[in-house]
Amino acid sequence: MRQDSSALLPDGRSFDFWEKETAWTQELHVAASDPAASDENDGSAGAPFRTIGRAAAEAVPGTRVLIHAGLYRECVKPARGGTDPEHMISYEAFGDGDVTIRASEEVTEFIPSEGWMLFRGPAPDAHAEEEPRIWEYDLDPDLFRGYNPFCAVNILHDRLFIEYDKTDMTTYLNRRGCLFCDGKPLKQVPLYNGMGREDNTYWVEANGQKVHFRLAGDADPREHRIEVTVREQCFVPAKPFQNYIRVKGLICEHAATGAPVPQRGAISAWRGHHWIIEGCEVNWSNGVAMDVGHECWHHTHTPGEIIGYSVIRNCRIRDAGVCGIAGMFAERMLIEDNVIEGTGWQKMELSWEAGAIKLHNSIDGLIRHNTFRNTIRADHLWLDCGNENNRITGNLFLNGIEQREAIFIECTRDGINSIDHNIIWNVEGRFDAAKIPQEPGSSGWYKTREHDIINGYGIYGEGTDRLYIANNLIGRCRHSGYYLKPVPFRMHGLERGGTSRDAKIFNNIFYSCGEAAIVFPTKDNEAEGNLYVRMSGGYLRIMYPEPEVCLHLPAWQEFFGFDLKGHHGWFDILLNEESGTVTFRQAADRPFGFGNQLERMKLILDPGDPALICVDPAGEGRPGPWTEWKQTGTGEYQATISEMG
Repeated sequence: MRQDSSALLPDGRSFDFWEKETAWTQELHVAASDPAASDENDGSAGAPFRTIGRAAAEAVPGTRVLIHAGLYRECVKPARGGTDPEHMISYEAFGDGDVTIRASEEVTEFIPSEGWMLFRGPAPDAHAEEEPRIWEYDLDPDLFRGYNPFCAVNILHDRLFIEYDKTDMTTYLNRRGCLFCDGKPLKQVPLYNGMGREDNTYWVEANGQKVHFRLAGDADPREHRIEVTVREQCFVPAKPFQNYIRVKGLICEHAATGAPVPQRGAISAWRGHHWIIEGCEVNWSNGVAMDVGHECWHHTHTPGEIIGYSVIRNCRIRDAGVCGIAGMFAERMLIEDNVIEGTGWQKMELSWEAGAIKLHNSIDGLIRHNTFRNTIRADHLWLDCGNENNRITGNLFLNGIEQREAIFIECTRDGINSIDHNIIWNVEGRFDAAKIPQEPGSSGWYKTREHDIINGYGIYGEGTDRLYIANNLIGRCRHSGYYLKPVPFRMHGLERGGTSRDAKIFNNIFYSCGEAAIVFPTKDNEAEGNLYVRMSGGYLRIMYPEPEVCLHLPAWQEFFGFDLKGHHGWFDILLNEESGTVTFRQAADRPFGFGNQLERMKLILDPGDPALICVDPAGEGRPGPWTEWKQTGTGEYQATISEMG
């Protein structure tokens, strides 16, 4: 059998796939839409349960709970887990339509809102024919059993890491409860009069018992479906440490989760190990979509405790407020073929738990073939502290909105971590443009140190040693494609500071990055076989010892011996996210140069130039993720994303 090369970890071993075929000994059926369904039934196909929770109370190892199409407004709480890979408990969609678990309830009985000051002074639109229409809903206490998200603010537990002087605390102190109109969320405002300035908004009274809201276009809520979130989660065991559970094909929505930590998702393994979450969707989770780790660093650890060892596959996570997938101390995680988009709309990046995927102390993990898109003021992927032997391969990291970096590897001092065969594209950066110093004329030409205001990195390493970055396409990063800095003083217990050395940057394409392609902290790293396209000025940098040096490719090669097989090109690279193609095209423009500078730079202007065939340090193949570019026109070549690997 041919070995799956994408499953090889940095140490050469294959990822430890533990899944086995389960011989089901019992099947239970749930069908909320069936008129004959009842929780008094026996759960057979002819006499199904009405709620998933009823089946969860009965399921034992070897049970498959088959859930028929319908809307289930409940939090499923399995009473127990399986015992091993061959005796799991599975909760899965039957296949006759969508199975949606929603943490909200539909409400009616609205009255006009009165007694509150909507404007101080004249209205913003004093010439409007009608006043804004604000409505009030008294939250029914019967809907809130043990948890009222409208009484809890987003962040309650651990506030240690928030840098209060650097962030707007409004979203942190907003209530966890959300309102939805026809499936779309309303925006929470901190004061009642905020609804006078903007429609499609809501406000929560101080005691969390009433909400006031204004719909888009001042619409009447009685003509729409209004839902309020009432439950924290959609699927979580009744007690922690329940293992060998499979969740398949379920749609979970509107979970009123808080900001981590603790890490509590709409779908939660609650410290259990060997879970399989596949083919699921999680939409509009207020804080976290899925959690698969230890939940919180304040928990005690028992000797020999297993954390992680779970699979998240073929899932779609949309619009998680803070974090898509969270896993603390989660080892041997397999996260593959997922789409995670719109993460981070709560804008809580300075809580330091924000990311489409955020794992702590990840060991022997495989993150492959995922698509990350439109992450907002958060990382696409963040591996936080103590990560060893992880491989990140064949992923698409697309469109980081106000994003400091696409991939963040933090304070990792032991072992090797590999980032290979990925596309990282369009990292906007998160910074205050007004703070960028103005340097008129030649005043900025002779400075010896670059300011650190601008960011926007493809891959950012902080206090991390031995990163292996190979065969990636990294393009349109506001600052740099690869940026690494040492952290000498971050030490916990017996640990040491990180030197950010011994990185190997091989066979990548860096395209049109705003400040630099590579920024090394010191020369104690390696770069070979990289292709730099549409880069000008000192796009290759070494920061220490001071003064920082900013070089182009010939100087990089001459003074440091880096990229002796590298090339500098000037052509266009276009990424089509929908069709999955990358186009390499001759550019209509040329960079500026005096005299014969362009000739001396040996710029490659045609992406089909034979010189690019042997960029690979191994002596074969093209640079970047593809082995072949197919000519599709004069001066134009294409490769499909599926050819990565």
